[in-house]
Amino acid sequence: MTLNSSLKDGLLAGKVAFVAGASSGINLGVAQRLAEQGAKVAVISRSAEKIAAAAKTMTDKGYPAIGIAADVRDYAAVDAALAETVKQFGKIDIVLSGAAGNFVAPALGMSANGFKTVVDIDLIGTFNVLRACFQHLNRPGASLVSITAGQGERPSMFQAHVCAAKAGINMLTKCLAMEWGPAGVRVNAISPGPIKETEGMARLAPTEQMETALKARIPLRDYGEKADIAEAVIYLSTESARYVNGVILQVDGGSGLGDATANAIPDGF
Repeated sequence: MTLNSSLKDGLLAGKVAFVAGASSGINLGVAQRLAEQGAKVAVISRSAEKIAAAAKTMTDKGYPAIGIAADVRDYAAVDAALAETVKQFGKIDIVLSGAAGNFVAPALGMSANGFKTVVDIDLIGTFNVLRACFQHLNRPGASLVSITAGQGERPSMFQAHVCAAKAGINMLTKCLAMEWGPAGVRVNAISPGPIKETEGMARLAPTEQMETALKARIPLRDYGEKADIAEAVIYLSTESARYVNGVILQVDGGSGLGDATANAIPDGF
């Protein structure tokens, strides 16, 4: 199913977007939608093969796009990828930092290295992308967006590593919004809820029975789509959001509000 955008086309014509962690999933979906809206797009990820294939999904449709292999945990690699983007496209206007790692494990069942790996990819990686890009976006109208998660605000068993990393992203977003706002640079984050056709949901609800049970807990009673996240990124990257700064935007169907299993309109109403 494809979401029909309520936004007009060409909103990002003349813009250049840099998307980290875009070899697949939500971030690739965002990159593709940015391209459809007129932006030139650079995508990065660790695997040269996968990121080349990701870029090809856009160039095959005639959209200007490049893929650059870079690990977000390596500041120098991120810095070089940003420089290459500027070399190829002349500037950068929009940055999305979305690289992430996850696995399910109790705190006593994960190694210190496992905890560190997730924090390094999610939190340190986000800092690296945002810190390195500032020199290229230090001007009014620039938009930086990070992908966080509900675990950044709500504790979750078997997700101590993710909760810690995402909480760090949320606070980093707000701190940078305060520090960089005077330069006209807006820093926001998006917190997706359950999104269909993603690796995360395939792991969390691998059976039809589990999927049905999870949807029953969501107020809107359904998963979101990658396009829902893409439209939120586009909004945050346009003049429509010119006064939106330091926000953690929940795009989750209300799932962050709590279990809505019994939340139904009574008969007669």
